[in-house]
Amino acid sequence: MLKRLLRCVREFKKPTVLTLIFIVGESIIETLIPFITANLVNQIKAGAALTEVIKVGIVLAVMACLSLACGGIAGFCCARAAAGFGKNVRHDLYQKIGDFSFENIDKFSSSSLVTRMTTDVQNVQMSYMMLIRTAIRAPLMLIFSVIMSFVMGGMLAMTFVVIIPVLAFGLMMVGKKAMPAFRRVFRKYDRLNESIEENVRAMRVVKGFSREEYEKEKFGVAAEDIRGDFVKAERIVAWNRPIMQICLYFNMIFVLLVGSRMAIEGISGVDVGQLSAMLTYGMQVLMSLMMLSMIYVILTMSAESMKRIYEVLGEEPTLVNPENAIMTVKDGSIDFKGVSFKYSAKAKRYALSDIDLRVKSGMTVGVIGGTGSGKTTFVQLVPRLYDATEGSVLVGGVDVRKYDIKALRDAVAMVLQKNLLFSGTIKENLRWGNPNATDEELIEACRLAQAHDFVSSFPDGYDTYIEQGGTNVSGGQKQRLCIARALLKKPKILILDDSTSAVDTKTDALIREGFRSFIPETTKIIIAQRVASVEDADLILVMENGRICAVGKHEELLTSCDIYREIYEQQTRGGNENE
Repeated sequence: MLKRLLRCVREFKKPTVLTLIFIVGESIIETLIPFITANLVNQIKAGAALTEVIKVGIVLAVMACLSLACGGIAGFCCARAAAGFGKNVRHDLYQKIGDFSFENIDKFSSSSLVTRMTTDVQNVQMSYMMLIRTAIRAPLMLIFSVIMSFVMGGMLAMTFVVIIPVLAFGLMMVGKKAMPAFRRVFRKYDRLNESIEENVRAMRVVKGFSREEYEKEKFGVAAEDIRGDFVKAERIVAWNRPIMQICLYFNMIFVLLVGSRMAIEGISGVDVGQLSAMLTYGMQVLMSLMMLSMIYVILTMSAESMKRIYEVLGEEPTLVNPENAIMTVKDGSIDFKGVSFKYSAKAKRYALSDIDLRVKSGMTVGVIGGTGSGKTTFVQLVPRLYDATEGSVLVGGVDVRKYDIKALRDAVAMVLQKNLLFSGTIKENLRWGNPNATDEELIEACRLAQAHDFVSSFPDGYDTYIEQGGTNVSGGQKQRLCIARALLKKPKILILDDSTSAVDTKTDALIREGFRSFIPETTKIIIAQRVASVEDADLILVMENGRICAVGKHEELLTSCDIYREIYEQQTRGGNENE
């Protein structure tokens, strides 16, 4: 896990190494300053001349400036290295998620992925910063200070033999007790973010059903749950300070009591300078241990974040390009040969079963059926959003698993059931279909999708800004813009997944007429709830429980398929009654 995460350092190895070098320099200088100061105190006590004192004072000032410079440079390099590391981790996560198939994404909720790319990356970035700076400085200061304590204080330094194990044990126990609460917190962040995401996306539904108070209460419960775990963990961590203070004051009392007596009696050469140095080194030792305890807590906290990030980075895409992948799709013909599919290997029920179908290039195929009949699953196998569990799907006479994934998907345009527009102008959204499309091509596509009139009615026309998720356009307008975007792609296969449900029947008919004139050679698969949307198709599939229960033209199915006839009669009867 660590090895994989450390790959994200990449171009920031230099500032990382420079941080370590300057931290070592800073630590050495800081441990030498008390030694020189102690000798200066002893020289002054012995009656040293003012010039000698000034010389040592200049040396101390220079060393202090060097220590400051080393610390400043180390801090700058550390910040650059840690921020760069965090950027690379986010980049790798985003790239990995972009390569995921739907099957991979189904393992992680969107709120969980957001938490991993924000909170978890922030925790790991902070840990990296602590590792390359504090985690190096603290042990070095501890080692150097203990060595210098024995050099300066002799037997007085034995106090650290008692203090260090006691403090280390106490801080370790604090960290061990606090960690389970910290681990729980990060898992609960997923639920909190999920609550926020649901509320933002479904704000109209929440307000429409007057469920604001319920959603606030639900969010409050999740937030309170996290707060409770944090309070519990922080309450335990708060014991760090009193343990530290006890050890610090014990050291001060011991050094002052025993050291003063030894200095007065002239034992072991202990003098005033050595006493002052021992107090300073004692503070450095205890502060180093305190920093190490903080590092321990933060690293343990971030261990869960590291694990969650690694879960994403270590996830292998279930859909990969084959060797010697085919880069060109010959035409829009589609063949399903004995296809069965289920979303998970553990699933007991197949979403699709025993699908056999032949669609010639340029045909218009209608797909109709009840909710949960497998219509969307059926079309998702064509651009290889999922792979068939059994059997094979062929496009242009070639198994989709033999194509380069990008080449295959460039030949297939999908207008999904849940239409999505991105923040930006209408032009920018349309050019997702063709980045090089001219204004004339944009207008032509919008005319065919029956979108040009309403776009022209906006004050800014095609430069009108679309809010996030397309909230400033209606459902029907959004659908038509998404269809125009797909038409600009000029695909060999066009799939409309119930994507005209929000437009009236007249507009729906005009859109289909546009398809016949603009993309006659493109294979068109139209999933619809309305029989009127598919009745003029070359082939109509009636689906039920993941199977194709009937295939034929409109007139044929009216006489041969009870399900189709029932749907048709319900819709036409409803229309007559409304009239």
